Amino acid sequence: MIKAFKVIKNEQERDANMSYHTIIIVGNLGRDPEMRYTPNGSAVTSLSVASSRTYTDGAGQKVKETTWFRVSVWGKQAESVNNYLKKGSMVLVEGELRPDKETGNPRIFTRNDGTSGASFEVNARTVRFLTPKAGGSDEFPADTGSAASAGIGEPSDEDFPF
Repeated sequence: MIKAFKVIKNEQERDANMSYHTIIIVGNLGRDPEMRYTPNGSAVTSLSVASSRTYTDGAGQKVKETTWFRVSVWGKQAESVNNYLKKGSMVLVEGELRPDKETGNPRIFTRNDGTSGASFEVNARTVRFLTPKAGGSDEFPADTGSAASAGIGEPSDEDFPF
């Protein structure tokens, strides 16, 4: 007899089995994509995506706030992203946050001017192109694919070349 499901014995085990997170970002590329290959031959493309919002603060002043994300795209999708996107392209990225291994938080760094900054790193599952292609055609590849459809598993920490 084949067991169709696992019986969850306690609340802690249930919580461990129910964990899942996703992030969706809509923004513009801050620079051209950078593609490279891992030692095992997997393509990985790095994107710098800015997502901005404007709001009015308590004093009635308009404030523009920009959050930057470092996005890693893998496999065939990495190749498509590298071929079709450039600085300024608008994208929708769906993926998961990759926290700092030591703290579990965004990576904190000090800028050249001495101020603190945070780097939000995202492992992309899907990237959608939102900027129409130049030359009059609005057609991009139908689907840039995902890690699952490209036939690769989730990347391990050793796969990250940075």
